[in-house]
Amino acid sequence: MSESKKRLYMQEVATRDGFQNEAQFVETEQKIDLINQLSQCGFAKIEVTSFTSPKAIPALRDAEAVMHQIKRQPGVEYTVLVPNARGAERALSCGVDEVNLVMSVSESHNMTNLRMSREQSFAQLSNVISVVKATGVAINVSLSTAMGCPMEGDVPVEEVMRWMHCFVELGVRGVTLCDTTGMAFPSQVRTLCRKARATFPDLELTLHFHNTRGMALANTLAALDAGIDRFDASLGGLGGCPYAPGATGNACTEELVHMLELEGYDTGVDLMVALAASARLPSLIGHDVPSQLLKAGRRLDLHPMPDTAADGKPEQRAVCH
Repeated sequence: MSESKKRLYMQEVATRDGFQNEAQFVETEQKIDLINQLSQCGFAKIEVTSFTSPKAIPALRDAEAVMHQIKRQPGVEYTVLVPNARGAERALSCGVDEVNLVMSVSESHNMTNLRMSREQSFAQLSNVISVVKATGVAINVSLSTAMGCPMEGDVPVEEVMRWMHCFVELGVRGVTLCDTTGMAFPSQVRTLCRKARATFPDLELTLHFHNTRGMALANTLAALDAGIDRFDASLGGLGGCPYAPGATGNACTEELVHMLELEGYDTGVDLMVALAASARLPSLIGHDVPSQLLKAGRRLDLHPMPDTAADGKPEQRAVCH
């Protein structure tokens, strides 16, 4: 690394992607307070909530209330997920900075996840894009299963490029390539990212990794090697996909930031503030979170020598190696 650290852009998704599947409802005031804390962390973007039907995702039924009451931090973009034109209208009434649209590159996953074909999804999202473009609000499209489908297996790079091209033609600002069930591996990520970056050099390109099989950090390093500088991550590692039962969730924000800073990158994120926010999650959602950094602390968070080591008396005990 040179003396000038490369700037990366971290995007926090826990309060949408993480909370949406939680059985315990996080009260509106608690959501607002947490998002206000996240706004002080230095994230480039926060995905606040989802304007889907409250019946479909009751955990986020307070989307309007949350968006209207959070304190906006200058320099932070506040984005939301919208599934259709009605959702877009609700989101636009709240003054969002960006709308995030979702469809799967895999036909099987799109049918399972959204209950429509990819062509039907594209037609619906095209309508949303036309509504939002008239307002000047930014548009991002998240392409699920871009690195593997749990029903179809590998997804051809050419198919990912084809759907990216379809949305770029409609004038979206950004595309997120999503490893929805954690099937990605580093050499695959490197190839896909190099192709996407070369094909769409002006596109705001984000990578969204899951840690389902423990490869989120390795895949991030591969994406960095291919020129990617923007990443989604979820506080505490919350989230996941129902089609990878029992698996861990999204790439963990604090683990990702910790690694990237050790490698000499400028993430813009205050890690201690992020860790303090992450420490609140278990009480909010009623269970532990996957974050190893929250449990172990940062690499140089040192500990005093135990008294047993100082007394010089031999003792039989488990040995670390």
